[in-house]
Amino acid sequence: MQSRVSRVTIALMIVATAGCADPPTEQIQEAEKALKDARESGASTYSPDEYAKLEGTLDAIRKEVSEQDGKFALFRDYGKAQQLSVSAKADSERIKVATAQKKEEGRAAAMQAQQVAEEAVRAAQELAAKAPVGKDRAAVEAIKNDIEGLKSLLKQVQVSIDKEDYPAAQTQAKAINEMSQGVQNELQQALAKVGRGKSARSSRH
Repeated sequence: MQSRVSRVTIALMIVATAGCADPPTEQIQEAEKALKDARESGASTYSPDEYAKLEGTLDAIRKEVSEQDGKFALFRDYGKAQQLSVSAKADSERIKVATAQKKEEGRAAAMQAQQVAEEAVRAAQELAAKAPVGKDRAAVEAIKNDIEGLKSLLKQVQVSIDKEDYPAAQTQAKAINEMSQGVQNELQQALAKVGRGKSARSSRH
């Protein structure tokens, strides 16, 4: 009688664990693909916190599967791993949608920063054309060379935009704008100095 009970108990345990006794290989592959898709969508750049969380979920899945693999076959339960896999896939879809929106916002901000930088370089170039030469010729030429360098840097902004690296494009454009403003200040001071000199000469006459 006792032997029969034991056999029944074992049978019930097998039935109870049968649904989760096999590792969720397919679900894990889907979770890994979800992480890859999120990364390729730019999540690591535009949704870094959410992407890191998704990476953590995948690590948790692998750890859980490893722990279950180490148990006696009868006592393995991959239910938690399956649940985490489903969660990872759902999180991935949500992250991709959020990333697409943030990416578009980043593109708009980068292009706006690019336009501001281009206008600043153009304004510096126009001031340089009005700058006096004379004894300050070397200084003026140096400033003009700086402006040419800024024009070259503008090309790098476009390269970053083309690569969809909008944070880098914004950083580059802002730096160019700041340098252009500095050049403009130098030129305005030089023009003001010349203006004061002319006024002084006129008053003497």
